[in-house]
Amino acid sequence: MDVAIATSGREAIEQAMRRSIDVALVDLGLPDMGGEEVGSRLLEIRRATVVVALTATDDDLTVRRTISSGFRAYLTKDLRLSALSRALRSALAGETVTLPRAPRLRVRSGAPSDRFVELLSSTLTPREREVLQMLARGNRGKDIARELAISVNTVRTHVQSILTKLQVHSRLEAAAFAVRHGLVDRAPAIGPDEEGR
Repeated sequence: MDVAIATSGREAIEQAMRRSIDVALVDLGLPDMGGEEVGSRLLEIRRATVVVALTATDDDLTVRRTISSGFRAYLTKDLRLSALSRALRSALAGETVTLPRAPRLRVRSGAPSDRFVELLSSTLTPREREVLQMLARGNRGKDIARELAISVNTVRTHVQSILTKLQVHSRLEAAAFAVRHGLVDRAPAIGPDEEGR
């Protein structure tokens, strides 16, 4: 098979306009645009493309909304390679596949359980933990980029992935969650929410 990788939604759309794509594995937490929008645009370009959502979240509303928008499958990032392969084959065969994370833990009220926090944090990569630690210290995006010797865009990608995996909506929420649950060393202060920087 011929595999192409895009690091943003716009890049994926540009590639789809230049070449025929049979299967598109789309991260819903892209740095530049929503994964659902990317999937819809890919289907506009070529209706036969099998679009598969790959994400860290598994709430029922998002699953339903994504599938109803034309995605053939909704998969979580903690799937084993063998399960991913089976799911892709089923999607290619015309089936609708949803394999959300298991076990599915939901907190109706109060603080999340230790097990829930452990499940969320276990999906973070070592680099994402570094970025999260720096967010908790109040570092700005450009400072994180400089210290880790990566681009600001790469920092944004890591931050978006962190937000998706921890199921929070902002850098400030991610930093507070990390400090509250001991995912990072105690930080002297949590800086302002610098969304998009």
